[in-house]
Amino acid sequence: MADTLLVIEDEVLLAGELVRHYRAEGWEVVRTSELGEAKTLLVDQNLDPLVVLSDMNLPDGNALDLLESVRREGRGGEWILLTGYGTVPDSVRAVRLGAYDFLEKPCATERLDLVVQGAARSARAQRRLREQSVEQNRRFTPDSFVGASPASRNVREMLRKLAEVPLSAMVIGGETGTGKGLAARILHYSGPRTAGPLVEVNCAALPRELLESEIFGHEAGAFTGAKGRHRGLIEQAQGGTLFLDEISELDLGLQAKLLRAIEDRRVRRLGSEREIEVDLQILAASNRDLAERTRSGSFREDLYHRLSVFRLDLPPLRERLEDLEELVLLFIAEFNLKASKRVRVVPDEVWRALRRHSWPGNVRELRNVVERGVLFAEDDRFPAQWLQLPQVDPEGSRPAPESADSGTLPFGLDACVTLDAIERLVIEKALERSSHNVSAAARALGITRQTLRYRLRKHGLTARD
Repeated sequence: MADTLLVIEDEVLLAGELVRHYRAEGWEVVRTSELGEAKTLLVDQNLDPLVVLSDMNLPDGNALDLLESVRREGRGGEWILLTGYGTVPDSVRAVRLGAYDFLEKPCATERLDLVVQGAARSARAQRRLREQSVEQNRRFTPDSFVGASPASRNVREMLRKLAEVPLSAMVIGGETGTGKGLAARILHYSGPRTAGPLVEVNCAALPRELLESEIFGHEAGAFTGAKGRHRGLIEQAQGGTLFLDEISELDLGLQAKLLRAIEDRRVRRLGSEREIEVDLQILAASNRDLAERTRSGSFREDLYHRLSVFRLDLPPLRERLEDLEELVLLFIAEFNLKASKRVRVVPDEVWRALRRHSWPGNVRELRNVVERGVLFAEDDRFPAQWLQLPQVDPEGSRPAPESADSGTLPFGLDACVTLDAIERLVIEKALERSSHNVSAAARALGITRQTLRYRLRKHGLTARD
Protein backbone atom coordinates (compact mmCIF):
# COMPACT_ATOMS: atom_id res chain seq x y z
CA MET A 1 0.00 0.00 0.00
CA ALA A 2 1.40 3.41 -1.03
CA ASP A 3 2.16 6.03 1.61
CA THR A 4 -0.04 9.13 1.61
CA LEU A 5 1.28 12.61 0.85
CA LEU A 6 -1.08 15.55 1.47
CA VAL A 7 -0.35 18.60 -0.70
CA ILE A 8 -1.89 21.91 0.44
CA GLU A 9 -1.16 24.46 -2.30
CA ASP A 10 -3.28 27.13 -3.97
CA GLU A 11 -0.96 27.79 -6.94
CA VAL A 12 -2.53 25.59 -9.60
CA LEU A 13 0.58 25.02 -11.73
CA LEU A 14 2.86 24.23 -8.77
CA ALA A 15 0.25 21.98 -7.17
CA GLY A 16 -0.26 20.05 -10.40
CA GLU A 17 3.49 19.56 -10.82
CA LEU A 18 3.88 18.31 -7.23
CA VAL A 19 0.99 15.86 -7.67
CA ARG A 20 2.37 14.45 -10.94
CA HIS A 21 5.92 14.19 -9.61
CA TYR A 22 5.13 12.40 -6.35
CA ARG A 23 2.57 10.06 -7.88
CA ALA A 24 5.31 9.03 -10.29
CA GLU A 25 7.50 8.42 -7.20
CA GLY A 26 4.95 5.94 -5.83
CA TRP A 27 3.07 8.17 -3.37
CA GLU A 28 -0.69 8.28 -2.94
CA VAL A 29 -1.16 12.06 -3.30
CA VAL A 30 -4.16 13.96 -1.92
CA ARG A 31 -4.33 17.62 -2.95
CA THR A 32 -6.32 20.56 -1.61
CA SER A 33 -6.03 24.34 -1.99
CA GLU A 34 -7.73 25.41 1.25
CA LEU A 35 -6.93 24.97 4.93
CA GLY A 36 -10.59 24.36 5.78
CA GLU A 37 -10.78 21.40 3.41
CA ALA A 38 -7.42 20.12 4.70
CA LYS A 39 -8.73 20.25 8.29
CA THR A 40 -11.83 18.31 7.25
CA LEU A 41 -9.64 15.65 5.66
CA LEU A 42 -7.28 15.38 8.65
CA VAL A 43 -9.69 15.71 11.58
CA ASP A 44 -13.18 14.74 10.39
CA GLN A 45 -12.27 12.11 7.77
CA ASN A 46 -9.24 10.76 9.72
CA LEU A 47 -6.83 11.04 6.82
CA ASP A 48 -3.44 9.90 8.14
CA PRO A 49 -0.79 11.17 5.71
CA LEU A 50 2.83 10.20 6.24
CA VAL A 51 3.96 13.65 5.08
CA VAL A 52 2.14 16.97 4.65
CA LEU A 53 3.60 19.40 2.08
CA SER A 54 1.93 22.76 2.59
CA ASP A 55 2.20 26.34 1.46
CA MET A 56 2.55 28.66 4.44
CA ASN A 57 0.02 31.32 3.42
CA LEU A 58 -3.25 30.26 1.82
CA PRO A 59 -6.40 32.19 0.94
CA ASP A 60 -8.19 31.15 4.13
CA GLY A 61 -5.34 31.48 6.63
CA ASN A 62 -1.88 30.47 7.83
CA ALA A 63 -0.84 26.82 7.67
CA LEU A 64 0.79 27.11 11.11
CA ASP A 65 -2.65 27.56 12.66
CA LEU A 66 -3.77 24.29 11.08
CA LEU A 67 -0.56 22.55 12.21
CA GLU A 68 -1.15 23.71 15.78
CA SER A 69 -4.76 22.51 15.67
CA VAL A 70 -3.77 19.12 14.25
CA ARG A 71 -1.06 18.64 16.86
CA ARG A 72 -3.61 19.31 19.62
CA GLU A 73 -5.72 16.51 18.15
CA GLY A 74 -2.73 14.19 18.46
CA ARG A 75 -2.40 13.63 14.72
CA GLY A 76 0.91 12.34 13.43
CA GLY A 77 2.78 12.86 10.19
CA GLU A 78 5.65 15.20 9.36
CA TRP A 79 4.96 18.69 7.99
CA ILE A 80 7.10 20.48 5.41
CA LEU A 81 6.20 24.15 4.94
CA LEU A 82 6.83 26.18 1.75
CA THR A 83 6.77 29.96 1.60
CA GLY A 84 7.73 32.70 -0.80
CA TYR A 85 8.39 35.27 1.91
CA GLY A 86 9.34 33.56 5.14
CA THR A 87 9.84 35.52 8.36
CA VAL A 88 11.86 34.74 11.45
CA PRO A 89 8.77 34.57 13.74
CA ASP A 90 7.12 32.11 11.34
CA SER A 91 10.18 29.89 11.22
CA VAL A 92 10.52 29.93 15.02
CA ARG A 93 6.84 29.04 15.45
CA ALA A 94 7.14 26.26 12.86
CA VAL A 95 10.02 24.69 14.78
CA ARG A 96 8.15 25.04 18.07
CA LEU A 97 5.12 23.25 16.62
CA GLY A 98 7.29 20.39 15.39
CA ALA A 99 7.42 21.07 11.66
CA TYR A 100 10.03 18.90 9.95
CA ASP A 101 11.39 21.68 7.70
CA PHE A 102 10.71 25.20 6.51
CA LEU A 103 11.67 25.89 2.86
CA GLU A 104 11.56 28.98 0.70
CA LYS A 105 10.05 29.01 -2.78
CA PRO A 106 11.22 28.28 -5.35
CA CYS A 107 12.78 25.05 -4.07
CA ALA A 108 14.79 22.76 -6.36
CA THR A 109 13.11 19.41 -6.95
CA GLU A 110 16.22 17.49 -5.90
CA ARG A 111 16.36 19.28 -2.55
CA LEU A 112 12.62 18.91 -1.98
CA ASP A 113 12.89 15.17 -2.71
CA LEU A 114 15.64 14.80 -0.08
CA VAL A 115 13.56 16.65 2.51
CA VAL A 116 10.43 14.61 1.74
CA GLN A 117 12.38 11.34 1.99
CA GLY A 118 13.82 12.39 5.34
CA ALA A 119 10.40 13.40 6.61
CA ALA A 120 8.97 10.07 5.49
CA ARG A 121 11.66 8.14 7.39
CA SER A 122 11.00 10.18 10.53
CA ALA A 123 7.23 9.71 10.23
CA ARG A 124 7.57 5.94 9.77
CA ALA A 125 9.72 5.74 12.91
CA GLN A 126 7.14 7.74 14.88
CA ARG A 127 4.36 5.54 13.55
CA ARG A 128 6.20 2.38 14.66
CA LEU A 129 6.68 3.85 18.13
CA ARG A 130 2.98 4.72 18.36
CA GLU A 131 1.99 1.21 17.27
CA GLN A 132 4.35 -0.34 19.80
CA SER A 133 2.96 1.91 22.53
CA VAL A 134 -0.61 0.94 21.61
CA GLU A 135 0.35 -2.74 21.65
CA GLN A 136 2.00 -2.40 25.07
CA ASN A 137 -1.03 -0.54 26.41
CA ARG A 138 -3.27 -3.31 25.11
CA ARG A 139 -1.04 -6.04 26.57
CA PHE A 140 -0.44 -4.56 30.04
CA THR A 141 -3.82 -3.69 31.51
CA PRO A 142 -5.13 -4.53 35.00
CA ASP A 143 -6.84 -7.55 33.43
CA SER A 144 -3.36 -8.91 32.64
CA PHE A 145 -3.16 -9.93 36.30
CA VAL A 146 -4.97 -13.22 35.74
CA GLY A 147 -7.09 -15.00 38.31
CA ALA A 148 -10.65 -15.35 39.58
CA SER A 149 -9.77 -15.70 43.27
CA PRO A 150 -10.76 -12.92 45.71
CA ALA A 151 -7.06 -12.07 46.18
CA SER A 152 -6.52 -11.63 42.42
CA ARG A 153 -9.70 -9.61 42.01
CA ASN A 154 -8.55 -7.31 44.81
CA VAL A 155 -5.15 -6.80 43.13
CA ARG A 156 -6.81 -5.95 39.80
CA GLU A 157 -9.09 -3.44 41.47
CA MET A 158 -6.15 -1.78 43.23
CA LEU A 159 -4.17 -1.66 39.95
CA ARG A 160 -7.10 0.07 38.23
CA LYS A 161 -7.32 2.69 40.96
CA LEU A 162 -3.57 3.27 41.11
CA ALA A 163 -3.32 3.62 37.33
CA GLU A 164 -5.75 6.55 37.45
CA VAL A 165 -3.67 8.74 39.78
CA PRO A 166 -0.28 10.40 39.16
CA LEU A 167 1.75 8.70 41.91
CA SER A 168 5.29 9.97 42.42
CA ALA A 169 6.46 6.71 44.02
CA MET A 170 5.19 3.44 45.44
CA VAL A 171 6.40 0.09 46.73
CA ILE A 172 5.35 -3.27 45.27
CA GLY A 173 5.85 -6.13 47.69
CA GLY A 174 5.49 -9.88 47.40
CA GLU A 175 7.45 -13.10 47.25
CA THR A 176 9.70 -14.00 44.35
CA GLY A 177 7.67 -14.83 41.25
CA THR A 178 4.37 -13.25 42.32
CA GLY A 179 4.33 -10.78 39.42
CA LYS A 180 5.91 -7.57 40.73
CA GLY A 181 7.40 -6.80 37.32
CA LEU A 182 4.02 -7.36 35.67
CA ALA A 183 2.35 -5.02 38.17
CA ALA A 184 4.95 -2.33 37.42
CA ARG A 185 4.34 -2.60 33.67
CA ILE A 186 0.57 -2.44 34.20
CA LEU A 187 0.91 0.70 36.32
CA HIS A 188 3.11 2.35 33.68
CA TYR A 189 1.27 1.40 30.50
CA SER A 190 -2.19 1.94 32.01
CA GLY A 191 -1.27 5.11 33.87
CA PRO A 192 -0.83 8.80 33.03
CA ARG A 193 2.86 8.34 32.10
CA THR A 194 2.27 5.76 29.39
CA ALA A 195 3.63 8.11 26.70
CA GLY A 196 7.00 8.21 28.51
CA PRO A 197 9.61 5.45 28.73
CA LEU A 198 9.62 2.55 31.21
CA VAL A 199 13.17 1.92 32.44
CA GLU A 200 13.87 -1.17 34.55
CA VAL A 201 16.90 -2.10 36.66
CA ASN A 202 17.54 -5.03 39.00
CA CYS A 203 19.47 -3.61 41.96
CA ALA A 204 20.78 -7.07 42.89
CA ALA A 205 22.25 -7.79 39.46
CA LEU A 206 25.08 -5.23 39.47
CA PRO A 207 27.87 -4.40 41.97
CA ARG A 208 27.69 -1.05 43.76
CA GLU A 209 30.24 0.74 41.56
CA LEU A 210 28.43 -0.11 38.34
CA LEU A 211 24.98 0.41 39.83
CA GLU A 212 25.75 4.01 40.86
CA SER A 213 26.94 4.82 37.35
CA GLU A 214 23.93 3.07 35.79
CA ILE A 215 21.37 4.89 37.92
CA PHE A 216 22.90 8.37 38.07
CA GLY A 217 25.10 8.41 34.95
CA HIS A 218 28.65 9.73 34.61
CA GLU A 219 30.80 12.18 32.72
CA ALA A 220 33.89 11.32 30.72
CA GLY A 221 36.84 10.77 33.07
CA ALA A 222 34.66 10.39 36.18
CA PHE A 223 36.47 7.12 36.94
CA THR A 224 38.87 4.73 35.28
CA GLY A 225 37.33 3.48 32.05
CA ALA A 226 34.73 6.26 31.77
CA LYS A 227 35.61 7.32 28.23
CA GLY A 228 32.42 9.18 27.43
CA ARG A 229 29.27 10.69 28.90
CA HIS A 230 26.60 8.23 30.04
CA ARG A 231 23.02 9.22 30.78
CA GLY A 232 21.83 7.43 33.90
CA LEU A 233 18.63 5.44 34.16
CA ILE A 234 16.93 8.28 36.05
CA GLU A 235 17.58 10.60 33.13
CA GLN A 236 16.51 7.94 30.63
CA ALA A 237 13.19 7.59 32.47
CA GLN A 238 12.44 11.33 32.09
CA GLY A 239 8.69 11.80 31.72
CA GLY A 240 8.06 8.10 32.36
CA THR A 241 8.68 5.45 35.01
CA LEU A 242 11.80 4.03 36.70
CA PHE A 243 11.25 0.51 38.06
CA LEU A 244 13.79 -0.42 40.76
CA ASP A 245 13.49 -4.17 41.29
CA GLU A 246 15.04 -5.73 44.41
CA ILE A 247 15.59 -2.27 45.90
CA SER A 248 16.38 -3.86 49.28
CA GLU A 249 19.79 -4.80 47.81
CA LEU A 250 20.69 -1.15 47.21
CA ASP A 251 23.75 0.04 49.14
CA LEU A 252 23.01 2.46 52.00
CA GLY A 253 25.14 5.16 50.34
CA LEU A 254 23.17 4.83 47.12
CA GLN A 255 19.94 4.90 49.10
CA ALA A 256 20.87 8.34 50.45
CA LYS A 257 21.72 9.60 46.97
CA LEU A 258 18.48 8.18 45.56
CA LEU A 259 16.46 9.82 48.33
CA ARG A 260 17.95 13.21 47.49
CA ALA A 261 17.23 12.75 43.79
CA ILE A 262 13.59 11.88 44.55
CA GLU A 263 13.13 14.76 46.99
CA ASP A 264 14.84 17.45 44.89
CA ARG A 265 13.74 16.15 41.48
CA ARG A 266 17.36 16.65 40.42
CA VAL A 267 20.18 14.30 39.59
CA ARG A 268 23.92 14.87 39.19
CA ARG A 269 26.04 12.57 37.06
CA LEU A 270 29.25 11.19 38.55
CA GLY A 271 32.05 13.65 37.86
CA SER A 272 29.66 16.50 36.99
CA GLU A 273 29.13 19.83 38.73
CA ARG A 274 25.74 20.43 37.10
CA GLU A 275 22.41 19.14 38.35
CA ILE A 276 19.70 18.05 35.90
CA GLU A 277 15.99 18.41 36.60
CA VAL A 278 14.00 15.20 36.24
CA ASP A 279 10.29 14.38 36.27
CA LEU A 280 9.45 10.70 36.65
CA GLN A 281 7.52 8.12 38.63
CA ILE A 282 9.48 5.60 40.71
CA LEU A 283 8.19 2.09 41.37
CA ALA A 284 10.24 0.06 43.85
CA ALA A 285 9.85 -3.69 44.35
CA SER A 286 11.27 -6.10 46.89
CA ASN A 287 10.61 -9.68 47.92
CA ARG A 288 11.70 -8.75 51.43
CA ASP A 289 9.84 -6.80 54.10
CA LEU A 290 11.26 -3.28 53.75
CA ALA A 291 9.65 -2.18 57.01
CA GLU A 292 11.52 -4.96 58.82
CA ARG A 293 14.77 -4.01 57.08
CA THR A 294 14.36 -0.39 58.19
CA ARG A 295 14.05 -1.61 61.78
CA SER A 296 17.22 -3.67 61.38
CA GLY A 297 19.08 -0.69 59.92
CA SER A 298 19.77 -2.26 56.51
CA PHE A 299 17.36 0.09 54.70
CA ARG A 300 16.98 3.83 55.24
CA GLU A 301 13.77 4.70 57.04
CA ASP A 302 13.45 8.09 55.33
CA LEU A 303 13.77 6.49 51.87
CA TYR A 304 11.23 3.83 52.82
CA HIS A 305 8.67 6.44 53.87
CA ARG A 306 9.37 8.54 50.75
CA LEU A 307 8.80 5.56 48.47
CA SER A 308 5.76 4.28 50.36
CA VAL A 309 3.27 6.79 49.01
CA PHE A 310 1.31 3.60 48.48
CA ARG A 311 2.21 -0.06 49.00
CA LEU A 312 0.78 -2.91 46.95
CA ASP A 313 1.43 -6.44 48.24
CA LEU A 314 0.93 -9.29 45.78
CA PRO A 315 -0.40 -12.58 47.20
CA PRO A 316 1.61 -15.81 46.82
CA LEU A 317 0.20 -18.51 44.56
CA ARG A 318 -0.47 -20.87 47.49
CA GLU A 319 -3.04 -18.33 48.76
CA ARG A 320 -4.90 -18.22 45.44
CA LEU A 321 -4.90 -21.82 44.24
CA GLU A 322 -8.30 -21.14 42.63
CA ASP A 323 -6.30 -19.36 39.89
CA LEU A 324 -4.28 -22.47 38.98
CA GLU A 325 -6.58 -23.68 36.23
CA GLU A 326 -6.78 -20.32 34.47
CA LEU A 327 -3.02 -19.77 34.70
CA VAL A 328 -2.12 -23.27 33.52
CA LEU A 329 -4.39 -23.08 30.49
CA LEU A 330 -3.05 -19.61 29.67
CA PHE A 331 0.57 -20.80 29.80
CA ILE A 332 -0.23 -23.94 27.78
CA ALA A 333 -1.72 -21.78 25.03
CA GLU A 334 1.33 -19.50 25.09
CA PHE A 335 3.87 -22.31 24.79
CA ASN A 336 1.78 -24.23 22.27
CA LEU A 337 2.10 -21.18 20.05
CA LYS A 338 5.81 -20.69 20.70
CA ALA A 339 6.82 -24.34 20.30
CA SER A 340 4.24 -25.36 17.66
CA LYS A 341 2.75 -27.94 20.05
CA ARG A 342 -0.87 -29.05 20.43
CA VAL A 343 -1.30 -29.85 24.12
CA ARG A 344 -5.02 -29.79 24.90
CA VAL A 345 -5.61 -32.30 27.72
CA VAL A 346 -4.40 -31.95 31.31
CA PRO A 347 -4.84 -35.29 33.15
CA ASP A 348 -6.37 -35.41 36.62
CA GLU A 349 -3.10 -36.63 38.14
CA VAL A 350 -1.42 -33.47 36.86
CA TRP A 351 -4.09 -31.25 38.43
CA ARG A 352 -3.73 -33.13 41.74
CA ALA A 353 0.03 -32.66 41.74
CA LEU A 354 -0.26 -28.98 40.89
CA ARG A 355 -2.76 -28.33 43.68
CA ARG A 356 -0.67 -30.31 46.20
CA HIS A 357 2.52 -28.33 45.57
CA SER A 358 3.32 -25.33 47.80
CA TRP A 359 4.76 -23.19 44.93
CA PRO A 360 7.68 -21.44 46.64
CA GLY A 361 8.53 -19.83 43.26
CA ASN A 362 4.90 -18.79 42.74
CA VAL A 363 3.65 -17.92 39.22
CA ARG A 364 7.18 -17.88 37.75
CA GLU A 365 7.70 -21.45 38.98
CA LEU A 366 4.32 -22.52 37.58
CA ARG A 367 5.19 -20.98 34.22
CA ASN A 368 8.48 -22.92 34.15
CA VAL A 369 6.67 -26.17 34.97
CA VAL A 370 4.11 -25.64 32.19
CA GLU A 371 6.80 -24.68 29.69
CA ARG A 372 8.76 -27.85 30.44
CA GLY A 373 5.67 -30.02 30.11
CA VAL A 374 4.58 -28.49 26.80
CA LEU A 375 8.07 -28.71 25.29
CA PHE A 376 8.39 -32.41 26.14
CA ALA A 377 4.82 -33.37 25.26
CA GLU A 378 4.59 -36.01 22.53
CA ASP A 379 0.88 -35.68 21.83
CA ASP A 380 -2.05 -33.57 23.00
CA ARG A 381 -1.72 -34.69 26.65
CA PHE A 382 0.29 -32.79 29.25
CA PRO A 383 2.98 -35.27 30.44
CA ALA A 384 2.84 -35.84 34.21
CA GLN A 385 6.40 -37.20 34.31
CA TRP A 386 7.81 -33.79 33.36
CA LEU A 387 6.20 -31.94 36.25
CA GLN A 388 9.24 -32.81 38.39
CA LEU A 389 7.56 -31.56 41.54
CA PRO A 390 8.60 -32.94 44.97
CA GLN A 391 6.75 -36.09 45.90
CA VAL A 392 4.78 -36.00 49.15
CA ASP A 393 3.89 -39.22 50.93
CA PRO A 394 0.50 -39.69 52.66
CA GLU A 395 1.95 -38.45 55.96
CA GLY A 396 3.29 -35.29 54.31
CA SER A 397 7.00 -36.12 54.61
CA ARG A 398 9.49 -35.80 51.79
CA PRO A 399 11.93 -38.51 50.67
CA ALA A 400 15.09 -38.69 52.75
CA PRO A 401 18.00 -36.82 51.19
CA GLU A 402 21.16 -38.54 50.09
CA SER A 403 23.98 -38.88 52.57
CA ALA A 404 26.33 -35.95 52.87
CA ASP A 405 29.17 -38.40 52.24
CA SER A 406 27.91 -39.34 48.80
CA GLY A 407 29.95 -36.58 47.12
CA THR A 408 26.88 -34.91 45.61
CA LEU A 409 24.56 -32.18 46.79
CA PRO A 410 21.50 -33.79 48.39
CA PHE A 411 18.75 -32.62 46.04
CA GLY A 412 17.42 -33.76 42.72
CA LEU A 413 15.99 -31.79 39.84
CA ASP A 414 12.55 -32.36 41.25
CA ALA A 415 13.44 -30.68 44.54
CA CYS A 416 12.96 -27.23 43.08
CA VAL A 417 12.20 -25.79 39.72
CA THR A 418 13.42 -22.20 39.80
CA LEU A 419 17.03 -21.25 39.17
CA ASP A 420 17.11 -18.87 42.15
CA ALA A 421 15.87 -21.57 44.50
CA ILE A 422 18.38 -24.10 43.12
CA GLU A 423 21.24 -21.59 43.49
CA ARG A 424 20.24 -20.78 47.08
CA LEU A 425 20.03 -24.48 47.98
CA VAL A 426 23.44 -25.21 46.43
CA ILE A 427 25.02 -22.36 48.43
CA GLU A 428 23.33 -23.47 51.67
CA LYS A 429 24.59 -27.04 51.25
CA ALA A 430 28.09 -25.84 50.40
CA LEU A 431 28.13 -23.66 53.54
CA GLU A 432 26.90 -26.54 55.69
CA ARG A 433 29.66 -28.82 54.41
CA SER A 434 32.31 -26.14 55.01
CA SER A 435 31.02 -25.27 58.51
CA HIS A 436 29.98 -21.87 57.13
CA ASN A 437 33.49 -20.94 56.05
CA VAL A 438 33.17 -18.62 53.01
CA SER A 439 36.61 -19.38 51.58
CA ALA A 440 36.13 -23.15 51.80
CA ALA A 441 32.62 -22.96 50.36
CA ALA A 442 33.82 -20.82 47.45
CA ARG A 443 36.58 -23.34 46.67
CA ALA A 444 34.07 -26.19 46.75
CA LEU A 445 31.78 -24.33 44.35
CA GLY A 446 34.62 -23.33 42.03
CA ILE A 447 33.97 -19.58 42.32
CA THR A 448 35.78 -16.63 43.90
CA ARG A 449 35.08 -15.52 47.45
CA GLN A 450 33.85 -12.13 46.16
CA THR A 451 31.34 -13.86 43.86
CA LEU A 452 30.08 -16.01 46.72
CA ARG A 453 29.71 -12.97 48.96
CA TYR A 454 27.56 -11.29 46.29
CA ARG A 455 25.39 -14.43 46.07
CA LEU A 456 25.07 -14.52 49.85
CA ARG A 457 23.80 -10.93 49.87
CA LYS A 458 21.45 -11.68 46.99
CA HIS A 459 19.79 -14.58 48.85
CA GLY A 460 19.97 -13.06 52.35
CA LEU A 461 22.38 -15.70 53.66
CA THR A 462 25.09 -15.11 56.25
CA ALA A 463 28.41 -16.85 56.90
CA ARG A 464 31.70 -16.20 58.65
CA ASP A 465 35.20 -16.01 57.18
